[in-house]
Amino acid sequence: MTSRFTELVVDCHDPERLAAFWCAVLDFTVIERSESDVEIGSWEPTVEKVRDRQMPPTLLFIRVPEGKTVKNRLHLDVSPIDGSTDDEVTRLLGLGATKVDVGQGPGRSWVVLADPEGNEFCVLRTLEPPH
Repeated sequence: MTSRFTELVVDCHDPERLAAFWCAVLDFTVIERSESDVEIGSWEPTVEKVRDRQMPPTLLFIRVPEGKTVKNRLHLDVSPIDGSTDDEVTRLLGLGATKVDVGQGPGRSWVVLADPEGNEFCVLRTLEPPH
């Protein structure tokens, strides 16, 4: 017997806003939405596809009444694929991300940002092929 990692759930106040932000960050699309949640992903999950092999999880943003109060225990890492890390950080700041200090210290090879609701994530080294 085996399970698959199919969704990563993010509690939030405004699922539409966060889904739009993360769609722009990751080039995902909305898969499903309701009054209280929005699911986004890079593929359309079906039972057959999920059973066939492990696929990237979707992100599911669910409306909750409480706000974020402490540093996330789980966060996303993203790696730019067609530009420098600095260029990607600039793009993400333009989308509504903010820089945050979680005690990472100076001189790190990654940059810690927060999405529009304060959920931390890291921008890692670029995966752009060398020129």
